[in-house]
Amino acid sequence: MRLLVHFARAYPWRSLLTLLALLLAGLLDGVGLSSLLAMLVSVAGDGAGLPLPARQVTQFLAALGIAPRLEPVLVLMVLAMLAKALLTLAANAQVGYTVALVGTDLRLALLRAVLASRWEYYLRTPVGALSNAISGEANRAANAYFNAAQVLALLVQALIYTALALLVSWQATLVALVVGGTLMLAMGGLVRRAKRAGTRQSQLTAALVTYLTDVLQSVKPLKAMGREDLADGILTRQTRQIDKALRRQVIAKEALPAVQDPLLASLAAVGLYLAIAHLGLSLASVMVVIFLLARVLGYFTKVQRQYQNMVSTEGAYWLLKNAIDDARAAAEPPSGGVAPGLTRGIELRGLRFAYGERVVLDGVDLTIPAGRLTTLIGPSGAGKTTLVDIVIGLLSPQAGEVLVDGVPLPALDRRAWRRMIGYVPQDTLLLHDSVLANVTLGDPALTRADAERALRQAGAWEFVTALPQGLDTPVGERGGKLSGGQRQRIAIARALVHEPKLLILDEPTSALDAAAEAAVRDTLRALKGRYTLLAITHRPALLDVSDQVLHIAGGKLRAAAAEVH
Repeated sequence: MRLLVHFARAYPWRSLLTLLALLLAGLLDGVGLSSLLAMLVSVAGDGAGLPLPARQVTQFLAALGIAPRLEPVLVLMVLAMLAKALLTLAANAQVGYTVALVGTDLRLALLRAVLASRWEYYLRTPVGALSNAISGEANRAANAYFNAAQVLALLVQALIYTALALLVSWQATLVALVVGGTLMLAMGGLVRRAKRAGTRQSQLTAALVTYLTDVLQSVKPLKAMGREDLADGILTRQTRQIDKALRRQVIAKEALPAVQDPLLASLAAVGLYLAIAHLGLSLASVMVVIFLLARVLGYFTKVQRQYQNMVSTEGAYWLLKNAIDDARAAAEPPSGGVAPGLTRGIELRGLRFAYGERVVLDGVDLTIPAGRLTTLIGPSGAGKTTLVDIVIGLLSPQAGEVLVDGVPLPALDRRAWRRMIGYVPQDTLLLHDSVLANVTLGDPALTRADAERALRQAGAWEFVTALPQGLDTPVGERGGKLSGGQRQRIAIARALVHEPKLLILDEPTSALDAAAEAAVRDTLRALKGRYTLLAITHRPALLDVSDQVLHIAGGKLRAAAAEVH
């Protein structure tokens, strides 16, 4: 029952209110119905030997000046059922609200933990796994809370009826509990099987969504080479594995009531025989015993069924909880509080960085003057992007330091520093949304005028105004309705819209034709002096407009060309 305890700690007040409402509803249901049933038997002519609950209700009615006749008894029964229904409604409403809250809290917790994590976390965590956790697994985890609450509700009812049954005939009740408990233990294997199948289903679904995400991101080259059948084969195999796990879960779930119901009927018949033939109970007591024991065993079987539902969905909760804990363990360290500025430049001193045994940067010294365009060139894997990531603060060097206007980077307010950066990645990824949304990213502080300014600076305004809906034109999936050069200039506008101090460009012209490359080059030339620019490139067109060009290879940095102006 670790899940129930965990939810109770996470939502103490909601859980307490739910428990109180369920407890009162159970008391009204159990005491009211069982006692009033016995009283109806008494009113009908068998007043001898009333069980204790009925005697208590009789005394309560007498204190109110009400005779134990048929009419007031029926009225009291209806009132008890109405009060029980209202309390159950209140409890179920709390459960419903909390189910929605659990799903929302889990999604937000994972999103915030992921966004606050180190860059290394993103490098090792599949995007598809995170997408699956936030969308599908969060819903299943919320259902785990619902099932847990149902287990609690049924358990409260079962315990109340057990207490009442003990008051009527403790001998019959103990026999019924022993036999019923033995049967439940015997069927525990079906519960464990459902739990294993549910956990397996969560694991397989995460693997499927992860692989599917990767396939859809690379579907164009797969189709171009006629290799989509390979992805289809893997996806089919994974889907069939999920289907197999689901079948096992369904079989275990349906087998439980199929076995429970006939056993429960047999037990009720045995209980009736013992109560009449051997215990010598009155007719009223016999009817109450049968009624209570049927309720007790019925509720305990429902508890086991609902518990089976809970354990089959709790795997999703623990998977999501582990994902949150993993992301939190990879959180970025606290940053300093110094407000950043960039009036003189950025200085790198003796930087050393290695991925395991592979040294990427080894004693790198570099000065990036403010207002100039500094370009890094070098072979793939030489450390160009790693150096840029260190400047941004995504990676921390094992040795050396980065200073911004003479202030060490760790001493700066990290978020304020990154807000001063405009970043254009090598792979230009646009949202399946309008040009405006792709430039502003939905920032409410940015206006259409800000988007126009940035698009003009990026040399994109002319082609944007020619689009069918201008700024409101959808760009398609990953910007597929635009050319490579157009996508790149929108990405530059996105980096410029919040007026950064430092503009970083990672291979901004690598996938462009000569005309588009020339347009981007002219854009960067116009931006020089306004911004500090740091670029990575292999293309000579960008080198022509650079103020300094540096070559990186073997972990070392050297000047690649004389300064040009």
